[in-house]
Amino acid sequence: MCNLYSVVTNVEAIRRFVKVFNVNPGIGNFPPLPGVFPDYLAPIVRNVGGLTELTSVRWGMPSSSRALYDAARARAAKIEKKRGAPLTREEFDELVRNEPDGGTTNVRNTDSQHWRRWLDVPYRCVVPFTSFSEFDSSPGADGKPKGVTWFAFDADRPLAFFAGIWVPQWTSVRKVREGMVTTDVFAFLTCPPNDVVGSIHMKAMPVILTTPEEVEFWMTAPWDEAKALQRSLPDGVMKIVNVGEKRGDPPDLVEAMMEMQH
Repeated sequence: MCNLYSVVTNVEAIRRFVKVFNVNPGIGNFPPLPGVFPDYLAPIVRNVGGLTELTSVRWGMPSSSRALYDAARARAAKIEKKRGAPLTREEFDELVRNEPDGGTTNVRNTDSQHWRRWLDVPYRCVVPFTSFSEFDSSPGADGKPKGVTWFAFDADRPLAFFAGIWVPQWTSVRKVREGMVTTDVFAFLTCPPNDVVGSIHMKAMPVILTTPEEVEFWMTAPWDEAKALQRSLPDGVMKIVNVGEKRGDPPDLVEAMMEMQH
């Protein structure tokens, strides 16, 4: 699954690709993001109130209640073993309510009841990116795993978009040190990989929208029609542009983008 991507672009480039009706003042002319990790704030263009808005949202949709229950049950077992007595029903319920949920970054099974409630147009978004990564566990020349492998359309890393969904004002414990928070969250869909991505990660790749027409269709079409976009790119599309780095874009490109911001 994709848990690291980069977006080195600017507001104007996104506007040229997507029909953006509103830019949230808080986003400003956002800086280049050569490494976006789970739970980071990242730019998305979302449907809200019948219009599209460019804003920053935390990466990671709510995990399923079953996943959180199972995690709480495992934690309860450790507590019970340590103290030598079972938790009361009230104690366990409190444990479930406060189970940390860092979020689910990728959405694959759109037939799941957990995801179906958020597949309609009001919850659609697109996520700008310039490259994305998968981890290559095969050994390199030194015998160690090759590590993070970055994919883009070519060495220039042109702007494209993941097909995503978002949820407004979700209340949960994202991190223990934060406690309970209420925040907007997003994730993007995945699909079977093409041959390029599949050579590194055989399970999935992000759903990628490559044209303004595909973006418009994703943002406006009923789910029965829009779900056709949950498909892999053709074989031969995408290139490996970097290996072993946690930055998706080379320093000279990042520096050039920073110059454009000023």
